[in-house]
Amino acid sequence: MLKSADFDPILPEQAGSLYGLFVERVKRTPDLVAYRYFDAKQKVWQALTWGEMAVQVARWQAALAREGLNPGDRVGVMLRNCPQWVMFDQAALSLGLVVVPLYTVDRPDNVAYIVQNSGLRVLLFECRDQWKSLKSVADQITSVQRLVTLDAIVDADEPRLACACDWLPEQAELQAPLVGDPHSLATIMYTSGTTGRPKGVMLSHQNILYNAWNGLEALRVCHGDSMLSFLPLSHAFERTVGYYLNVMAGGQVAFARSIQHIADDMQLLRPTILISVPRIYERIYSGIRARLEQGTPLQRRLFDLAVEIGWMHFEYTQRRANWQPQLLLWPLLKTLVADKVMARLGGRLRLTISGGAALPPDISHIFVGLGLNLLQGYGLTETSPIIGVNRCNSNFPASIGTPLPDVQVRIGEQNALLVKGPNVMLGYWNDPAATAAMISPDGWLNTGDTARISETGHIYITGRLKEIIVMSNGEKLPPADMEFAILRDSLFDQVMVFGEGKAFLIALAVVNPDAWRQFSAKVGVNPDMPESLHDTRIEQQTLAAIARQIKEFPGYAKVRRVLLLKEPWTIEGGQLTPTLKLRRNRVVAQFEHEIAELYAGH
Repeated sequence: MLKSADFDPILPEQAGSLYGLFVERVKRTPDLVAYRYFDAKQKVWQALTWGEMAVQVARWQAALAREGLNPGDRVGVMLRNCPQWVMFDQAALSLGLVVVPLYTVDRPDNVAYIVQNSGLRVLLFECRDQWKSLKSVADQITSVQRLVTLDAIVDADEPRLACACDWLPEQAELQAPLVGDPHSLATIMYTSGTTGRPKGVMLSHQNILYNAWNGLEALRVCHGDSMLSFLPLSHAFERTVGYYLNVMAGGQVAFARSIQHIADDMQLLRPTILISVPRIYERIYSGIRARLEQGTPLQRRLFDLAVEIGWMHFEYTQRRANWQPQLLLWPLLKTLVADKVMARLGGRLRLTISGGAALPPDISHIFVGLGLNLLQGYGLTETSPIIGVNRCNSNFPASIGTPLPDVQVRIGEQNALLVKGPNVMLGYWNDPAATAAMISPDGWLNTGDTARISETGHIYITGRLKEIIVMSNGEKLPPADMEFAILRDSLFDQVMVFGEGKAFLIALAVVNPDAWRQFSAKVGVNPDMPESLHDTRIEQQTLAAIARQIKEFPGYAKVRRVLLLKEPWTIEGGQLTPTLKLRRNRVVAQFEHEIAELYAGH
């Protein structure tokens, strides 16, 4: 890594613990801005320096200390991304407590399960709507001795409830880091499993510190950098890369107001680094495509040409292609097209990282072609989470990059990707059987994904061991790969391919409202009539659109029936996990009758 006055990362050995990391950052750069957030009451953006954060962390320390907790006790945080999330986390870690993050949009019964399973003693939440959900399961969260809210809530029926404004002391002195074992448990992060109850992933201070440190080798962050934080901090990807890695490097984090405000916040805050899941890039592209469809044929042709020449320029700068005369067009196309798109993303992005799920190749091709420095990475909550990521000077967008330093990978039975290193979890909370099934006696963790490793050392994820459809004829198909392909058609917002034990495949597809109106108009049906979703002409045209997108799959991978839906699948509806993964069993159960009708007579 190049040396720079603005690049001054804290070594894991200097930190000792995640709280030690924070204290060292405060010592080094007390006057640098650490966080920006939107003050909803005053309607303005506010800033907090590292020194100011330390003053607030001290107050949270003192409040937690008064609860009489012991090192190793578990405490929970159920907030949107905000400075208080960090304050509570650091205060808890400083006292040797174990932090359990919860998703703000999770179902009450799932929250109750996590609270009781982990034995939470204190739970911090945000607002009245959350309190309504928590109160509905109050008799199931008996381990909690203190419920703390950021909102001014009064409930005489709940003596455990306290408002943070009263619970926190006016001032306190920041405590020095405890001298402890870096291998000790720091957090339990519950995986939002697509089936069954979530499992608690136990991560140590060392797990996260070394993952953040090795991540800096690929994702160099400096004092002058700013990140926009919108993935929930209860997600391991955001927590390590968007939080702890940033403390280690001394960059700045701005907490987005919401997913709906991302476009506005990008232009207002102008981040230099963006950490996201593929869905956000897909949303951005959908917006671009919608504007192009309203533009002239010349504008669409210029856009496509910019992507084509921009990709050639990318391959040339990566030293994988020779110079060609068409590259002379790139400066002009960059000015006319690419720079305008980048301006909508703030105009200062120098690094963007995609993780959490596979980035569709066509989306990656477009953004890379437009000059965005987009790096795809890969990991699991169980690996703290980063396993591999592309590098700026060795970027194969279809891959998930090469392993981080100190992370070993190999291909095991059934082409499973196996991982070993300091980032591998301590195990699952109170579940030794699940731990033994995931990690071999010699320390190799089975990711559950199948992969291949190229001659350059880049890892290519080829499928999922458990997400395989086995049809009645014995043919095996990867549904996720087919779904990604189908989603290339703008008609569809969400898709699930089904066919386990069946003679043929069907698809359940949520249509895009705007594209649906155009599509139904071409076919000649009323888009607002519910029966139009089941019109024979619509199904035939839809199946043809699906067939065009999956033509590269084997001949037996043919979707023969489709169920079109207008209502999107959501976390609240139970069809998606809090990390936006599809709960296939839930979707099948919800549409059991309709699926049976599609297979009637077969």
